Amino acid sequence: MLGVLRKGGRMICSLLTQAPFPLAYCSSPSSIYEAKPSGYLPRFSSGFLCPISCSAIRALCSKSGKVGGMASSLQNQGSITYLTQREAAEIDEILMGPLGFSVDQLMELAGLSVATSMAEVYKPSEYNRVLAICGPGNNGGDGLVAARHLYHFGYKPFVCYPKRTSKPLYSGLVTQLESLSIPFLSVDELPVDWSNDFDILVDAMFGFSFHGAPRPPFDNLIEKLVHLNNYKQRQQKSPVIVSVDIPSGWHVEEGDVNGEGIKPDMLVSLTAPKLCAKKFSGPHHFLGGRFVPPSIAEKYKLHLPPYPGTSMCVRIGKPPQIDISALRENYMSPDFLEEQVEADPIDQFRKWFDDAVAAGLKEPNAMALSTTGKDGKPSSRMVLLKSVDKDGFVWYTNYESRKARELSENSHASLLFYWDGLNRQVRVEGSVQKVSDDESEQYFHSRPRGSQIGAIVSKQSTIVPGRHVLHQLYKELEEKYSDGSLIPKPKHWGGYRLQPERFEFWQGQQSRLHDRLQYSPQEINGKQSWRIDRLAP
Repeated sequence: MLGVLRKGGRMICSLLTQAPFPLAYCSSPSSIYEAKPSGYLPRFSSGFLCPISCSAIRALCSKSGKVGGMASSLQNQGSITYLTQREAAEIDEILMGPLGFSVDQLMELAGLSVATSMAEVYKPSEYNRVLAICGPGNNGGDGLVAARHLYHFGYKPFVCYPKRTSKPLYSGLVTQLESLSIPFLSVDELPVDWSNDFDILVDAMFGFSFHGAPRPPFDNLIEKLVHLNNYKQRQQKSPVIVSVDIPSGWHVEEGDVNGEGIKPDMLVSLTAPKLCAKKFSGPHHFLGGRFVPPSIAEKYKLHLPPYPGTSMCVRIGKPPQIDISALRENYMSPDFLEEQVEADPIDQFRKWFDDAVAAGLKEPNAMALSTTGKDGKPSSRMVLLKSVDKDGFVWYTNYESRKARELSENSHASLLFYWDGLNRQVRVEGSVQKVSDDESEQYFHSRPRGSQIGAIVSKQSTIVPGRHVLHQLYKELEEKYSDGSLIPKPKHWGGYRLQPERFEFWQGQQSRLHDRLQYSPQEINGKQSWRIDRLAP
């Protein structure tokens, strides 16, 4: 949510006199809630409830980007607009006034942004226990909404909400959380050492409109967050801190004035970063609040990074440097047992493929095709599966490309499907043959006309002087066939079919004890069948 200002300056003052300070809100990079983020438990064809991994969240977070890709970032922080406290308050008043936004609308968007932002960086398999410290104002409501979404994303949230309000909106949020059995902890019930009991602390106590010094119990809560910085300095285990819009205790415009305030690991700026965000030095800075209309952007000359696809947030600045050797995923998947799989690997493939489609993974038909020519040097590339049946796996391409040349020299190839969001991959090995010309012709004319023209223009794998050459040829052919006449399939274009001789179905499991089931052909009493063996991970 944006801050405490909702209905104009007078209401804000009223709220502030009633409460020590409001809860700040968290926003984040992710897709809209319907997009099945981590923790959403679809019932797959195998009958098991399988949690979708954080990487699936990332894929859904940026629908228009690559699978599993992180929300795009604006590298040059100097080009971003930073708001003063007055500007932030005015924008909030306009949103809640003439533009017709309601408190609960913005609160729901804000809370969703908080949860998805955290999931973008902090995987629930590693950072599961979350304490959301919620203030009494609208930002506190954002924190309550975030806790609800975090629960559905697979986290285990706890809520500290010491100064509750009796307003129906807030009591409704509390009821929603209680219906999920999310624990509410009083200040006295909080553990003495937070570093042992929580993995993430959501600092949702101050909005940009807060003035003055925080009163109890929030002053002590802030001190506990500051104390955790000492753990990090001594390189001791400590939960990460996520501050919303403004780290509690910071000046809205001047930041951490005396240098003794909270030093969050993540800052989620809302609408636009406030001036204090320039002083943020943590590794993760995100912008959330994707509801600013053009009229406000123009009036306040807001220069903000574009949100990718359906994402609710975008990273600001460069992502932190990563130790590649430390990158790892602790997979959590249902058991994949021999007695549960189909006897025919094609049927098993179809089940898993349907699961990938149901999970909303982008291009589940994408597969890596590996070929080897007579020189023995392998090459791989991504292609798209276009049909699969008992006869094999079909894709289409240029018959004069490198892969086509290698297949003409060596008809043996392999396919690899990787469904990151489900912790699954399928390997298929076999021999490759061209499909019939009639089959290629039929598929060619089912493609969009632009793709048909593109197949004619591109002499795949050959060197071209520049992209402009391709565009010029495309424009010429587009004009030639602008009357809607039939576009002839080029002779050098068609399909291949890999006839499978071996399958391997892989499913990631904890501690690298992955499931690997191999199907290989065997003959029993003169009849062909498939033998299923478990391979060591």
